[in-house]
Amino acid sequence: MIKILVVEDDKHVRKLMNAVLKREGYEVLTAENGIQALEVLEVQHIDLIILDIMMPGMDGYEFAEELRNANNMIPILMATAKQLPEDKKKGFRLGTDDYMTKPVDTEEMLLRIQALLRRSQIVNARKLIVGKVILDFDALTVTRDNEKQTLPQKEFHLLYKLLSYPERIFTRIQLMDEIWGMDSETTDTTVNVHINRLRKRFESYPEFELVSVRGLGYKAVRT
Repeated sequence: MIKILVVEDDKHVRKLMNAVLKREGYEVLTAENGIQALEVLEVQHIDLIILDIMMPGMDGYEFAEELRNANNMIPILMATAKQLPEDKKKGFRLGTDDYMTKPVDTEEMLLRIQALLRRSQIVNARKLIVGKVILDFDALTVTRDNEKQTLPQKEFHLLYKLLSYPERIFTRIQLMDEIWGMDSETTDTTVNVHINRLRKRFESYPEFELVSVRGLGYKAVRT
């Protein structure tokens, strides 16, 4: 299921967007500002972001800039009451993919979302490419040249998460929450076991390495 993150401080707008998007079959997560949105991104795979500009704590401009500076290319649809040309230009300069002004026409919003997802090839094939390595999110496969491996779901999601955010350190708790769920009775040593399995599987791949960060957790390094 496609996951959409709505970053909006107006609870009525959040509620409306949540209802419209869920009706269309999307899974919806929400945040009230950029700071909360970054926290969501640390523990969830997100396919598209709908972003307001004027928010407390961290506004939409700051959030978009931080995301792009981290080489995170999740599609962003900015939906805001700011209508001046300079506002729109600033949004695009900071890495926004599309821009709508409020009040939002929900039908138009859905069409723009579909276009952004098509453009990023997420609807048909959610793939992550690291050098010669291709990770297919829906097929749970890792392909390099003529070699294709189908991974167990948890192993694949763990690898996909780490490679989606190279150099970012994830704690075992963060990885447990996202991959196994907060209610899981699995211990954090399970993360260690899965990391070791992944290292063994891909020890001959020069494109990436899974690195332990002492006292913190793990990160992926693209080599």
